[in-house]
Amino acid sequence: MHEEVIISGFGGQGALFAGQLLAYTGMDEGWHVTWIPSYGPEMRGGTAHCVVIISDDDIGSPVIRNPTICIVMNPPSMEKYEPLVKPGGLLVVNSTLVRTRSERGDIEVVYVPANDLAAELGNVRMANVVLLGAMLGRREILPIEGIKRTLERHLPAERRRFIEPNKRALDRGVEYVRKQIGVGEPARLEEQVG
Repeated sequence: MHEEVIISGFGGQGALFAGQLLAYTGMDEGWHVTWIPSYGPEMRGGTAHCVVIISDDDIGSPVIRNPTICIVMNPPSMEKYEPLVKPGGLLVVNSTLVRTRSERGDIEVVYVPANDLAAELGNVRMANVVLLGAMLGRREILPIEGIKRTLERHLPAERRRFIEPNKRALDRGVEYVRKQIGVGEPARLEEQVG
């Protein structure tokens, strides 16, 4: 396995946290992993993204041009990264905020109303974990239960109250995407509009 993932959104949307969950889980599961965060000087409200590479082989460079998977949480991220997803790759879109649709026929695109689903769970700030769940619901590059173990192992003491809500958000993303499309079926644009 060799997956190159970009997670991107506004600062404060939790793109870096979602990437950390993937990276820690990858390490806990015994894979080679890199996690490179990047954010604008504004922090909240500015741009933030991270690159996560998970591989069964040594990783030569943490820099990627064409991710195999991309999660876009806001319109600028959609505009920037949608054209870069490798053919055959997966694009997961927060359709609550991103109203444009991909016109590419060579990638799988999943639209998830992540903010709305997170709000239903009681905290819109968990949209990042809903999207992570949706990604894993389509391509389980790491075990979903492994992500839950990572939450338990790596969340600091002052944030432990968020473990169970984040597990529910992860499950909600998985459930949403599998219900919308059906496990194992190729994604079709018309089935995914949230």
